Amino acid sequence: MRPRRIALNAAALAVLTVMIFPVYWMVVTAFKPTADIQSETPALWPARPTVEHFATAIGAEGFWTFWRNSLLVTGAAVLAALVVSLLAAFAVARMRWRGRGAFIVAVFAAQMAPWEALLVPVFVIARDSGLLDSLAMLTGVYFMITLPFTIVTLRGFLAAVPAEIEEAALVDGCTRPAAFRRVVFPLLAPGLMATSLFGFITAWNEFAFVNVLIIKDQGKRTLPVWLSSFRDVFGADWGATMAAATLFALPVLVLFLFLQRRVGVGMAAGAVKG
Repeated sequence: MRPRRIALNAAALAVLTVMIFPVYWMVVTAFKPTADIQSETPALWPARPTVEHFATAIGAEGFWTFWRNSLLVTGAAVLAALVVSLLAAFAVARMRWRGRGAFIVAVFAAQMAPWEALLVPVFVIARDSGLLDSLAMLTGVYFMITLPFTIVTLRGFLAAVPAEIEEAALVDGCTRPAAFRRVVFPLLAPGLMATSLFGFITAWNEFAFVNVLIIKDQGKRTLPVWLSSFRDVFGADWGATMAAATLFALPVLVLFLFLQRRVGVGMAAGAVKG
């Protein structure tokens, strides 16, 4: 049994190394001087770390505007998706009503559907309604993208909370909204945090819809588009490019580190029942 465990741990470590190394190399390159980056024998760690590449990236035109747009659009979409999906998941997990099965199937179908197939219809709707170059339209699209996932995930978290706890609160005199707010909602905190993290990652990394919906007003674009055009502006400045990529990944990393304990508990809780 012990050799088998050692082999499995070694295999897991090898996979982890392969997955993490590109991220590690991106961050290390961002701190290397240009001469070290272009060296024929690149070092695994910068001998003379520098932050000049980060200064170049932050000083690039539109950085703070695109950063603000990404945070605003992603945060608003994820918050709205959490509110709506929490109500929908509660109705699916706790109530019995006509059309419930069809609704669940529709949500799963929407979750599995490739969102790229909706690029043209969404563009036509935005064009005909005068919502091109609009952050409100972009927020609505991100909301649409994250909603099915959050409904499916929160349904699992709600199903893992015993209904008897809520029924006991109702017997003690609580109304259904009060029982949900005081008893069920605190138990859902890990699940809400885990769901918000994955929803944030999905919306934060979205690229295609920004290119389709934001055409003329470049000031309404988000960080993924800024990052894709960064090399066109700075050419082969790999240090600045890696610094820009690091800055792009930083909010997700910070959010994950802040929620990591809750995310682990939430994922375990959501796997109890489906």
